Amino acid sequence: MAKEEKLAKPDWIRIKLTTGDNFKEIKDMMRSKTLHTVCEEARCPNIYECWANRTATFMILGDICTRACRFCAVNTGMPTELDLQEPERVAEAAENMNLRHCVVTSVARDDLKDGGASIFAGTIHAIRKRLPFCSVEVLIPDFQGDLDSLKIVMDAKPDILNHNIETVERLSDRVRAKAKYRRSLELLKRAKELQPDIPTKSSIMLGVGEEWDEILQAMDDLRAVDCDILTLGQYLQPSPKHLNVEKYYHPDEFAKLKEEGLKRGFSHVESGPLVRSSYHAHEQVKSATRHKEEQAVSQ
Repeated sequence: MAKEEKLAKPDWIRIKLTTGDNFKEIKDMMRSKTLHTVCEEARCPNIYECWANRTATFMILGDICTRACRFCAVNTGMPTELDLQEPERVAEAAENMNLRHCVVTSVARDDLKDGGASIFAGTIHAIRKRLPFCSVEVLIPDFQGDLDSLKIVMDAKPDILNHNIETVERLSDRVRAKAKYRRSLELLKRAKELQPDIPTKSSIMLGVGEEWDEILQAMDDLRAVDCDILTLGQYLQPSPKHLNVEKYYHPDEFAKLKEEGLKRGFSHVESGPLVRSSYHAHEQVKSATRHKEEQAVSQ
């Protein structure tokens, strides 16, 4: 069988390398506190820009994921780490960075009874104690559909609840491991029912074989569960063993998809080749807040 030919990266997929004092300081801080960031573990293309601007997405619950999604660079296996002091260390690092908006995500921990929900809640509380004016966004796994785990997180009242559907429904089983498209939508729906005032957010990566109409349908599905914020970015193959890129979307196509998302009622749409779920997250909070205020005035 002939080896499948890979698409060449287009000119617009360019990463700005910025490794100044802020970048080095943040990297040294993460190592000194034995913390993980999704910026590093998932090989995010924006790490240089974000770290230079003193922003980072903390990854809690270790660096080994119990799932093996075909798009993700995070290590997979059976985790051995569960550090109950991790929330305090994350909060201390956030305080040292003087963050105004803090994003916390995790590996999937299907080995834990609550999927790590209590550590998420503890991290939210710890950050709020040290930085009362810092908004906190959590990007959570699906907790295998366990609503008690979701409630633990929502009771801690994050400023944004983020859970990614990742791709369109037709491709979900091929792209993701264990996670289910409809279960993800149900989680976002339940999150809004538990805390109606907390904005919800999701992300779709493009270039794994989806059709244009399927992207629009995924947008409609998210709006049907009252999802507020959407991010759209280009999938980039992290290693030869991961899914190949089927298409590189042009920036003009991302701009058109942003229009489609805003037309459907999302309060904020971040759309571009290098956009990732936490990219410009602080701006998304502001947009969601403004949108809520505008809705309150119009009612």
